[in-house]
Amino acid sequence: MNNPTRRSVFQAAAVAGAAAGVDAIARPRGRVTTFVFVTGANGVAMGDPELTLRGHRTVGVELPGHGPAEQFGLAYQAPQDLGTLAAAPSPVSGVTLDDYVEATVNVVRRVAAHGPVVLVGGSLGGAAVTKAADEVPHLIDRLVYDTAFCCTGLRSPAAYLDTPEAATSLAKGLAAGLVGDPVALGAVRMNWRTADRAFLAAAKEALMAGASEGEFLAMLNTLLPDESLLVSAADARGRKNAWGRVPRTYIRHTRDRMIPLALQDRMIREADAVTPDNPFEVRTVEAGHAATAAEYRRISEILDGLAK
Repeated sequence: MNNPTRRSVFQAAAVAGAAAGVDAIARPRGRVTTFVFVTGANGVAMGDPELTLRGHRTVGVELPGHGPAEQFGLAYQAPQDLGTLAAAPSPVSGVTLDDYVEATVNVVRRVAAHGPVVLVGGSLGGAAVTKAADEVPHLIDRLVYDTAFCCTGLRSPAAYLDTPEAATSLAKGLAAGLVGDPVALGAVRMNWRTADRAFLAAAKEALMAGASEGEFLAMLNTLLPDESLLVSAADARGRKNAWGRVPRTYIRHTRDRMIPLALQDRMIREADAVTPDNPFEVRTVEAGHAATAAEYRRISEILDGLAK
């Protein structure tokens, strides 16, 4: 985290617990694992019903400014008022990676009192889970990066998207869906509810090529229009003696056109080079960036197998 005050508070609690030979929070080792999910860009807090049906607990972290009530307004409905939408203040303006990490750590602290914790980050959410593990490594039993950014060799997700391994990414093709001036808004605002066929075709190819039209459009309708302008460029590197000691799994998506497989593999290699005694456990699914329901069943199977 970049905020020294927050960092010192979280680190002091962790150090105090380690010095006493116990966790900062008492952790009964029950049989029920809690999976904590941190969404990627434009996402809302969600758990995994299949894991709940299998006897686990799941909870999504509500990131600052990411409540649907904060982001959805009449200008975004149909018929859309694009002029009003382009000028409306953003609830994520000024929101930082530090804020995402604080929200994540708060959830981890609460659920850790009840048993093992598996912290799962998807896409941009990988930055938050890394830095959360820097703050409370003793409260996290495993980190999972689901086709997510894991920054070690480079400082930020934005830096990784500027590498040769990201050359085939279709992320830049989504720029046609932008509404308003990102600098003025302090946010990247996407019109996911557009009826522009060219944009929708590009978005489907980038995000969820294997889906039916209905499944793809249903997924788009879960996305929030605004994402912070600050998070993707923030320093998201973990510390070897904190993040680096937490067991971790990377779920590769072979058909990802946002974070190409070559880029996923680069991040895995670089993280393993930092902590050779604690390498990634690597799993692979045949899926795009946003998995279809059929593809996600395999991800749920993997996560179920990681429960303590």
